[in-house]
Amino acid sequence: MNDPKSSQADIAHDAAHWHALQRQGGLSPSQQARFMDWLVASPAHLREYLAIGRVAAELRDALRAMPIDLDALIASEPARETVGNVVALPIRQGARTANARPRRRFLPRMAAAGAPLACIGIAAHVAWPQSERYAAAHGAPRSFELPDRTVVHLNAESELSMRFDLFRRRVELVRGQASFVVAANRRPFAVHAAGLQVRDIGTTFDVALLREQARIDVADGRVQVLGEAGKGRLLADLSAGQRARIDYRDHAVSVSQEDVSTMTAWWQRRIVFRDAPLREVAEQFNRLNAVRLQVDDAAAGALRITGNLSGDDLASLRAFLDEQPALKTTMAADRIVVRTRAISGGDTRRR
Repeated sequence: MNDPKSSQADIAHDAAHWHALQRQGGLSPSQQARFMDWLVASPAHLREYLAIGRVAAELRDALRAMPIDLDALIASEPARETVGNVVALPIRQGARTANARPRRRFLPRMAAAGAPLACIGIAAHVAWPQSERYAAAHGAPRSFELPDRTVVHLNAESELSMRFDLFRRRVELVRGQASFVVAANRRPFAVHAAGLQVRDIGTTFDVALLREQARIDVADGRVQVLGEAGKGRLLADLSAGQRARIDYRDHAVSVSQEDVSTMTAWWQRRIVFRDAPLREVAEQFNRLNAVRLQVDDAAAGALRITGNLSGDDLASLRAFLDEQPALKTTMAADRIVVRTRAISGGDTRRR
């Protein structure tokens, strides 16, 4: 059984070690990363580190309140000492003022003041909540890093916000689609979207807000999906290669096995669709192009198709649609209009 006193002593020892290193300055990136991991591992670590900073500040103030006057101390000593036939010469006041005083007083005070300031700055950086909002315009998907080094791929016409604090990493997907390559960190990482919470368990995953349902793809690792923004029941526990579709209205869940490479194809502006309704495929193309795909009737929108096309290649898209026996396309100035033909048709597929 662990001794609490020993554990507290270890924390105090580690805090003093990191405080000393921070005073010296010039931590390497790997040292800084280890320090941040240690600092956020437990509230006790942060409390102990801040306590050391407070002690350093109080000691500095005490020394300022009771300064040691080295000049007076020297003046109080015998002016001359005779050792044999050697007579001590008096110290010239001007030389002492010009040279000795800055070394004795100014530099130690600067060093003492720097430690608590560095402590406060580091603690504030870690503990103070960080908030940011990101958006991607029409036709312009983007990739970026969050403060914890998580990589985000944000699709066009998408928006998310993040809020990180000492104990958690929270992202809210407001609209559209985003993939997350989650950086290892002791703080839990969760994405909130449309009343759902997607909890990361060391993974790469994708969240897309479609017209009637949310879609969650797991390319690596594992996620858990909960209802009611994380306060409800567990809806899905997904591992690599699984896709969940969750209806907004009743949270009905369907899980399928998918090719991982298709989950991240949109990072390279490719649109891969397998047995997907045409209306969803149209939304993906419309995010990227000025010429829009307009689905004119419900029957055409519900037609399920399979394909793999470049998101920028509208000519290939139209040729693909023209091959479908149930569909007819016409070209307008800024759109491709798709409607069903008079004859009925079943599902059509092409890879």
